[in-house]
Amino acid sequence: MRVSILASGSSGNITLLETARTRLLVDCGLGKRETLARLAAAEITLDQLDGILVTHEHTDHCNGLPQMLGLWKAPLYVTEPTFDALKRVLPDRLEKRLRGVETVHAGQHFTIGDIDVHAFAIPHDAADPVGFTFRADGVKMAIVTDLGYMPELVKVHLRDADCLVLESNHDLEMLKVGPYPWVVKQRVLSRTGHLSNHAVSEYLADPEGFDGRARYLVLAHISQENNNPDVVRICAEQALGCRPAEAAFTGELLLASQQVPLKPLEL
Repeated sequence: MRVSILASGSSGNITLLETARTRLLVDCGLGKRETLARLAAAEITLDQLDGILVTHEHTDHCNGLPQMLGLWKAPLYVTEPTFDALKRVLPDRLEKRLRGVETVHAGQHFTIGDIDVHAFAIPHDAADPVGFTFRADGVKMAIVTDLGYMPELVKVHLRDADCLVLESNHDLEMLKVGPYPWVVKQRVLSRTGHLSNHAVSEYLADPEGFDGRARYLVLAHISQENNNPDVVRICAEQALGCRPAEAAFTGELLLASQQVPLKPLEL
């Protein structure tokens, strides 16, 4: 399995998963021109797509969906409440481009090509937000962004991942003194908002929560206004350094970017 995070952040999220037989997009937060530019920058030729999965209806995860559906004519995999919300967010552009909708639900396992997919519920202020795990050829990839805290059940789903893409959205102090209106700050800080660096550190330092087995740990959805990549890395490295020796993290820590695609990760 090859994982290519083309963009991650509040201005657009899109990730490509590839196996020998199957290609999936997770979220479509960028338009056609920018998506194609990111694929070219990552030296990826994408001539066919087997499915598009959308985690929730916020525009940074779905704004480019009509263009992606028109470009690749792939089926859409989405929960029913999220699909209803997408029709409101993208009222005129979505229905014309649909080539089939596969309704999924949290807790469901399903297969697209040679990839086994599992959707699971996450706490976020959207209609029916989900994270996903993907298994193929004996490896597992998990992607979970946009969640206000780390429920125990989410931690269970993330275990045994060879590649874990996890939100580390904001620094608490930077958010508190930052430019957002107070109502937005309250939303981000809520249990249906976004994960702080501190919350991620608590998870990464705890071997009962994070098993430390990932070959790649990718911190994603990093706020451009209320965070700093250097702070994200330092917080994560300090947390990983607190783990007991028998549960040490020996993989690679990476940070996903809003501006440039991350190097493709081979699993």
